[in-house]
Amino acid sequence: MLLEELSNLCGVSGNENEVRAFILNEIKPYADEITVDTIGNVIALKKGNEKKRIMLDAHMDEVGFIISGITDKGFLKFQCVGGIDPRTILSKRVLIGKNKIIGVIGIKAIHLQKKSERDSAPEIKDMFIDVGAKDKESAEKVINLGDYATFDTKFEYLGKDTVKAKALDDRAGCAVLLDLIKKPVKYDTYFCFTTQEEVGLRGARIAANRINPDIALVIESTTCSDMTDFKPHEKVTIMGKGAAISIMDRRTIVDKDFANKLFNFAKDANINVQYKQSIAGGNNAGAIHLSQNGVKTASISIPCRYIHQAASVASVKDLEAIKKLAEQFLIRIDEVL
Repeated sequence: MLLEELSNLCGVSGNENEVRAFILNEIKPYADEITVDTIGNVIALKKGNEKKRIMLDAHMDEVGFIISGITDKGFLKFQCVGGIDPRTILSKRVLIGKNKIIGVIGIKAIHLQKKSERDSAPEIKDMFIDVGAKDKESAEKVINLGDYATFDTKFEYLGKDTVKAKALDDRAGCAVLLDLIKKPVKYDTYFCFTTQEEVGLRGARIAANRINPDIALVIESTTCSDMTDFKPHEKVTIMGKGAAISIMDRRTIVDKDFANKLFNFAKDANINVQYKQSIAGGNNAGAIHLSQNGVKTASISIPCRYIHQAASVASVKDLEAIKKLAEQFLIRIDEVL
């Protein structure tokens, strides 16, 4: 399964090398032109018979950590790369650097904490990564400042139709694009696997300005809070209910006609679909729709529980719904151009 292979790769923002190499190998038989630009985006052009430019986007990067210091006792200090809740990372295994050195995120034991420390959320500045080094010198033999660290989480099925993995945001989108590039296209279609989304939508901004597309579709992962005790309007999306179409988020107000037509494409093809019910968050649509003279842009997302954490959970049926809806977009694209 492509999603399994993709999610198990390490690719924290700014260090997408593993993911990029995998994708380049996968797209070679299907792309007419492949470009890797200066920020590391992979832009694969599949030529059509008519000269309009279609942009499909999914970002390669994931949230993670970067090593910012090594203490005299050999513990690693770090900073977050992307939006991570510090409360979720304690005792998690991580893989550090190109040699994937195993470490564990730690903090002072609860027995040794002051009451004020126990009663407040832990802060990154108080945490460290333990790699079993006896001192700074031994740590420096295997770790360098600036090394990236990613969660050591392996892809697994939870039951028949649900998966647990890291980096579903947005390796799920990458998996969809890798399937779509095998399909015929009417217009010149740029399959963009972009970098550094988690730190400011940087790669997509560069790619969109390079391509200057007539229309763009972003394939993403989004928040899913459908567990117990959430009110209906707080659930954002519901896992198992299908592809989630955004109307608005903190970076984009989606063209209403485009969003509604995507919804209708899904209904016409009996594809499970839902609207995202919150404006929280944002994705590469925010950068793409403001590029050049403005680009009509929409996004379809997979509902993802525990997003930006060590292990996220999603439905493979929702992923299949997104693939089918994105394919309908390419088939019926004249209706939205």
